[in-house]
Amino acid sequence: MSMNIKVIIGGVIVVALIIGAMYYMSKNSAAPAVGDQQAATGAVASSTLGQVQGQDVAIGTGAEAKPGDIVSVLYVGKLEDGTVFDSSAAHNNEPLRFALGTNELIPGFQIGISGMKVGGERLLSIPSTLGYGDQEVKDPTTGKVVIPANSTILFDVKLVAVEPGTTTPAQ
Repeated sequence: MSMNIKVIIGGVIVVALIIGAMYYMSKNSAAPAVGDQQAATGAVASSTLGQVQGQDVAIGTGAEAKPGDIVSVLYVGKLEDGTVFDSSAAHNNEPLRFALGTNELIPGFQIGISGMKVGGERLLSIPSTLGYGDQEVKDPTTGKVVIPANSTILFDVKLVAVEPGTTTPAQ
């Protein structure tokens, strides 16, 4: 066998090994949590279908939100077409206050807030599987659908306060 054929065969084997390793890693590694991504990159970015996607607009310098803490958040919730369905402004600019990691709110919102620091701002994209799923959300006074079933919902959030919690996060 000539030297050129040996080099070509060796190159093909190396490429095949690299492709195999990449496939194995993609199938056997869990995507990092939003907070882990922030720690690793300084900005949140997830493109995996079915997971919360987020991007930090501003990284806060205050206390970090952890499961069990009581957090206060200013927010704007939108559909993918830009239609606003809820916001802090609609509630006299009062922050939404809740225990992180409990079943008070949709899982995607809680996942997106976890790991933020007070003063931080984050854009979130929450797939329907971590939002309202196949359920429509209707305005309780008008009966009008404000979030259609199977909708990806978007939030612009700002973490304004974190209080150490006394609750145990849901499992």
